[in-house]
Amino acid sequence: MSIGVYLQPGQLVASGEPLVISTVLGSCVSVCLWDPHAKVGGMNHFLLPEGPEADASPRYAAPAIDALIAQVRGLGSRNGSLTARLFGGACVIEAFRRREGHLGQRNVEIARERLRAVGVPIVGEDVGGGRGRRLHFSLGDGTVTVRIL
Repeated sequence: MSIGVYLQPGQLVASGEPLVISTVLGSCVSVCLWDPHAKVGGMNHFLLPEGPEADASPRYAAPAIDALIAQVRGLGSRNGSLTARLFGGACVIEAFRRREGHLGQRNVEIARERLRAVGVPIVGEDVGGGRGRRLHFSLGDGTVTVRIL
């Protein structure tokens, strides 16, 4: 039986146990990391693309991604085996949907940039749009289930 963990905004979890990690996303983004060889992975849920320079809170993209990578690697992920999938980044407020660079879009862009900078390939994504998502990431086999809200 799998244990379920619910991520609040600004949280992350990594494990080698067969957890099912869940969250609900609007403009926020979750990065799901998976190493199929080591059978370890994790997920974050960040709110904002950037914060104050000295703030390493996982509420912000780069610290959330860096902390998640460090935790997954600490569980035995090998270089070259780790992959990422991105979710979220919607523009849930209709009045802002026609604007370029809305919060959700910026969250997605910075996640892509950060993952590229640290050499973790993105193998899938479900981002953007105007509706939120419910996300379930199984660390038993690396599968992700997404439901549009």
